[in-house]
Amino acid sequence: MKIDDIFRMTEDEVFSELNTSIKGLSTDEVNERLQKYGYNEIKEVKKSSMLSRFIANFTHLLAILLWIASILSFIGGMPQLGWAIILVIIVNALFSFWQEFKAEQATESLKKMLPSYVKVIRNGHQEQILARELVPGDLIYLEEGDHVPADARLIEAFEMRTINAALTGESEPVRRTSDVVLDEDVSLLQSPNLVFMGTNVASGSGTAVVYATGMSTQFGKIASLTQTISVEQSPLQKQLTRVAKVIALLSLVMGVFFFLLGLFMGRSLVDTFMFAIGIITANVPEGLLPTVTLALAMGVQRMAKRHALVKKLSSVETLGGATVICTDKTGTLTQNEMTVREIWTKTSFYNVSGVGYEPKGDFYVDDKKIDVKNLPNELSLLLKIGLLCNNSRLVRPTDENPSWSIIGDPTEGSLVVLAEKAGFTLEEMLREYPRISQLPFDSRRKRMTSIHKYGKEIYVFTKGAPKETLSVCNYILSNDGVKKLEQSDIDDIVKQNDKFAESGLRVLAMAYKKIDNENKEYTVEDTETDLIFVGLVAMMDPPRPEVELAVKQAHKAGIKIIMITGDYGLTAESIARRIGIVKGPRPRIITGNELDKMSDEDLKNELKNKEIIFARVAPEHKMKVVAALKDMGEVVAVTGDGVNDSPALKKADIGIAMGKSGTDVAREVATMVLTDDNFASIVNAIEEGRAVYDNVRKFITYIFAHLTPEAIPYILFSLFNIPVPITVMQILAIDLGTETLPALALGVEPPEPGVMDRPPRSPKEKLLNLSLFLRGYVLLGIISSIAVLSGYFWVLYSGGWHWGMTLPLSDPLARKAATMSFLGIVIMQVANVFACRTEVASMFSVSLFKNKLLNIGIVFEIVLTALLIYVPFLQKIFDTYPVSLKHWLFYVAFMPILIGAEEIRKYILRRKITSNQKEVNGSI
Repeated sequence: MKIDDIFRMTEDEVFSELNTSIKGLSTDEVNERLQKYGYNEIKEVKKSSMLSRFIANFTHLLAILLWIASILSFIGGMPQLGWAIILVIIVNALFSFWQEFKAEQATESLKKMLPSYVKVIRNGHQEQILARELVPGDLIYLEEGDHVPADARLIEAFEMRTINAALTGESEPVRRTSDVVLDEDVSLLQSPNLVFMGTNVASGSGTAVVYATGMSTQFGKIASLTQTISVEQSPLQKQLTRVAKVIALLSLVMGVFFFLLGLFMGRSLVDTFMFAIGIITANVPEGLLPTVTLALAMGVQRMAKRHALVKKLSSVETLGGATVICTDKTGTLTQNEMTVREIWTKTSFYNVSGVGYEPKGDFYVDDKKIDVKNLPNELSLLLKIGLLCNNSRLVRPTDENPSWSIIGDPTEGSLVVLAEKAGFTLEEMLREYPRISQLPFDSRRKRMTSIHKYGKEIYVFTKGAPKETLSVCNYILSNDGVKKLEQSDIDDIVKQNDKFAESGLRVLAMAYKKIDNENKEYTVEDTETDLIFVGLVAMMDPPRPEVELAVKQAHKAGIKIIMITGDYGLTAESIARRIGIVKGPRPRIITGNELDKMSDEDLKNELKNKEIIFARVAPEHKMKVVAALKDMGEVVAVTGDGVNDSPALKKADIGIAMGKSGTDVAREVATMVLTDDNFASIVNAIEEGRAVYDNVRKFITYIFAHLTPEAIPYILFSLFNIPVPITVMQILAIDLGTETLPALALGVEPPEPGVMDRPPRSPKEKLLNLSLFLRGYVLLGIISSIAVLSGYFWVLYSGGWHWGMTLPLSDPLARKAATMSFLGIVIMQVANVFACRTEVASMFSVSLFKNKLLNIGIVFEIVLTALLIYVPFLQKIFDTYPVSLKHWLFYVAFMPILIGAEEIRKYILRRKITSNQKEVNGSI
C-alpha cells in the first residue's frame, strides 16, 4: 500500500508503514531520518540577483535603441542631445527598479506560517522540539490553537476540528477523526483522518503520526508549484518590445532613405549624414519609456485610492486587458460570515433580515414584521435551542477590533447571532438554563446535544443534520402543541430540507425534550431518544452586497467570470445565481474529480461554455484551469486569499489577493492586492488598467502625428530644391523640448467616458496597429503637414520667393520660412494633444482643464517655443527667426479642422462599437 493511501490504513498498518510505534521514534532513528528526508522546511529556489535585475532596466530593446540614438548624437556632433538621451535612460531605469524593488516573498511567507515549536512523543515521553526537526514517523500532539507542523495521520482525535482555509480556501472548521476512510470517492485532501501542514486546530485535540515533511507535504507541493512557475512578460511588456522593433526598423529605413535621397539630389555628404542622424534620432521616442512608466505609476496611484494596490507596474495594464476573471467564492464573493436567512416550523415559515455577525435584523412572516417581545412559542423555543446547544460566542466591537466577530464554528456562531436579534443573550440564557452536561457533535451521529436545568426541570436540546436529527424524533411541535410525528410530517420536513439545499443553504434541525429527573450520566442511547422536532434553520454565507453590481459591470465590459471554489457545486451555483454570474437554467458544474479525468483539450472545450463553475477543487486544479485559459489566448485574472490559491495567482496574467482576509503567501505571490477584500474593486482596477493602455496609445499617436510634418517638408526639399523647410536642431527641439511635457501629460489622463462599455481588446491586438498608424501618420499627420506647408510657402511667397529660386539657410527669408514650419508643428501639436486626450469618446466629453499636467505642458510648450524664436543666442543655435503675432495666429485657423476631423472619426467609431454591442446582445 502506498503512502498516498495512508488514510485508508488502520492504526497498526500506519505504524508498520512508517516503521514507528505508539512510543515514538528513538534519538538514533530521528537522526537517520533527518539525514534521509532533511529538515521540515520549505526550500527556496535561487532567484536572480538584485544587481542583474537592476542592469536589466538598461539592456532591454527600447533602452538599447535609446543607447544607439545617443551614440549617433555624439557621432553627429550633438553631445548635448546624447547626454540628454542617456539621462532619460538612467532616470527611467532607476524609477522602474525602485517601483519593483520589493522582490517576491512567497517562500518566506510560507515559512512564517509554520510553527516554531511542536509537542512530539519520542523515546516514550512527550517533549517540545523545533518544528523543522520533525521527521516522518514522529508522533505529534495537537490541541486547540496549534498550527499543524507537517502532514500527519490521526490515531486519536477528541472533538477535533481544523481550519483548512490555507489549503482549501474554505474557512469553516472541519471535523477530524481517527477512523479509517472506506469511501472510495474520498480523496487525500478530503480525508477526515489527516491533518496538513499550515492548517490550524480550531478546537479539540489529537495525536497523529507524521508521514510527510517539508517539500513533500501538500503545503510544500504548493510552494514548489509557486516557485517553479516562470515569470512571463506582461502583455504590455511584449507590446513595447514589438513597438521598439517597429520604431527601430522605421527609424533606420527613414534614415537610410533620406541619406540616399539627399545624395541622389546632390546634397553634400556631411549635410546628408547629419540630417539622416537627426531623422533617426527624432524617430526614436525618447519619451516613450518615461511616459509608459508615468502612465503605469499614475494608474497605480489611482488604483490605490480605489482600494487596489499594484506591486508591479506592468501589471496595471495587464488587468485592463483581462478577458476572464477566475474567482474564489468564500471571502471573495461572500462575506465569510454565516448568516441565518430562513426558519421553518410546522406552523410557520420565517424570514430573517440582516447579514454578517452584527445582531441587527428582524423576523418576518408573510412579509409582516414580528414583534420580538411577542415571539411565537415555537420560534422562541427554536432560538433558545440554537443558542444553548452551542459552543461558540459572539465578540462585540472594541477599539482594537471595531467589527462584530465570533469565536468558534461559524455555523454555530450564526445561531448565537440569530438569538441575539430576538434579544436573547448567551450569558442570560445560561443563567436561566445552566448547562449540566453535553453530548459533543460526532461525525457519525451528526448531532450535538446539551442538557440544561431550568428550575426543577431538565431540558435536552439537540441540533444537527436534519435527517439524522429527525431519526431520533417521535414527536413534533405543532399548532395543537406536541403531537405524534406522522409520515406526512416527515415528508414535509424532508421536502423543505431539499428546497433549502437546492437554494444552496446549509440546514440544521432543532429538537428538544423534558426529563423528569437529573441523571448522573447522560448517554447518547438514553438521551437522544423520543425527541420533539421543533424546526429547521437555513443559513448561508451571504454575498458581499456590492458584488452583484460589480459582476454586472464586468459582464457589460465583456469579461467572463468563472467561479473556482472548494465548496460544493450546489452551494456555489446558488451564490453564483444570487450575484449574477450564472443566469441560465443549467450552468456547467465541474468537480475536482471530473477535472482529474479530463484531458487538456476536453477542458478547453468545456471552458467555451458561457456559464461554468468549478467546485470541490484542489490547488492543482486551479492551475490546470488557468493554464488552459491562457492556452486559449485569454488574458486571465485570478482572485484568491489562501495558500491554495498561490500557484494559480502566480500562473495567471495577473493574480489578485485579498488584503484583509488573505494569507501572506497569497498577498506576496499576487501582483495586485485588494485592501478592502472587495470584488467590486477589481472592476474599478480594470477600468484604470484600460485607461493605462489607452494612454500609451494616445502618446504614440501624438508622437507619430508630428513625424509626418517633419518628414514631408524634407522630402519636398530633397526633390524640388526648395529652401530648407526645417533644420535638424529644430526637429530635436520639438522632440526633446516642446513635446516632452504634453506627451507625458497624456500618460496621466483618467479613464475616458465609456471605457467600460467596450469589450476587452483582443489579446492578439497590437499596441502599434494599422488603425494607430492611420490615425497618427495619415489623418493627424497629413492635416498637420498641410497646415505647416501652408505657413511655410505663405512666408516664402510673401517675401518674394518664387519656384526654382535658391535660398541658403543664412538668408533671413529662408530662416523665417523654416521657423514658420517649426512654429506650425508646435501649434498643430497643441491641437493634436487635445484631440488625442480621448480615443473613442468626444474630446468635449472630458473637462478641458482637468488634466493639470497637460495645461502646464501646453504653457511650457508655447513659452519654450517663444524663447527659441525670440532669444538671440537661441536663434543662432536653432536657426530661428523672430516672426510676428500674425504668423502664430495663421495656424489657429487649422486647429478646428484637425479637431473636427478627429471628432468625425470618433463619432464613426462610437457608432460602430454601439452597433457591434447590439449584435452581441441580440445573439445572447
